[in-house]
Amino acid sequence: MIAIEDTNSSEIAAEFLRSRRRAGSPAMGMVMTLVFVVDEDKASEAMSAARAAAQEHPARLLGVVLGDGRGAARVDAEVGIGSGMSGERALIRLSGAVTKHPESVVLPLLLPDSPVVVWWPGRAPADPADDPLGRLGRRRITDAAAVPTGRSKAMLTQCNAYAPGNTDLAWTRITPWRAVLASALDQDPGKVVGASVTSEKISPSADLLAAWLTDRLRVKVARAVSEGPGITRVSLSTRGGDIVLDRQDGRLATLSAPGEPDRPVALRRRRIEELLSEELRRLDPDDVYADTVKRMARIAGGSTSRTKR
Repeated sequence: MIAIEDTNSSEIAAEFLRSRRRAGSPAMGMVMTLVFVVDEDKASEAMSAARAAAQEHPARLLGVVLGDGRGAARVDAEVGIGSGMSGERALIRLSGAVTKHPESVVLPLLLPDSPVVVWWPGRAPADPADDPLGRLGRRRITDAAAVPTGRSKAMLTQCNAYAPGNTDLAWTRITPWRAVLASALDQDPGKVVGASVTSEKISPSADLLAAWLTDRLRVKVARAVSEGPGITRVSLSTRGGDIVLDRQDGRLATLSAPGEPDRPVALRRRRIEELLSEELRRLDPDDVYADTVKRMARIAGGSTSRTKR
């Protein structure tokens, strides 16, 4: 990484070009720009996750650290390419007045004619689609489970602010759970008359899973508390017996269904880079997520503030 102090967008773009020429790669085959907004103490971790995701989705990675908004505007950056990834990366630190207009620095650095994804690895704006950087993105990825406090409230805030293109990694975490449960129901067509989701006390993913089951099955879903980790058990009650997906160790689950032998199911908790990579595979709005967050907002007594940009 090459450090550039007191710089601007033009100099950062020029350093990208110089780095490509030094590497003998004038074209990097990048398919998107991934912008992530992160606190300084989490910047290295977020860049590592973004670089891992870029193995599958070659991208220009633009990390943005919003510093102290007081004083004169200043832009510092670290720029690099290669080193185990196909693409380019820059960690951009903003301070002073420019922190109020970060899009003025990021916009000239977006790859032309390619999609933009904006990711908040930690605390996210209350309305990502109306955020100055969020408005640049076709997809906007938040993570309610990553905020230091108030994770359930953070998830509900994202539900109420949903706009097409929004998603949350709490939803991505339950993709395997939804797949296994849907498959089990396909094999057992008995009508579901009730359900329950058991998880650690605060779990945005469990809240979303309960809302998804409510929306899809039109039954009341009870929530129960366990010691975790994460979601530990889902039970679907049918007239023929219970379908149960039980995972106590965060790695291997057991699926039980009426009239069938128990079978093991690989259901390990995934790393952030795996979740991010999954989300980067689709750039269209997720309609099932949209239905689920609307349902969750109604369950909580809220209402979605808007459903389109």
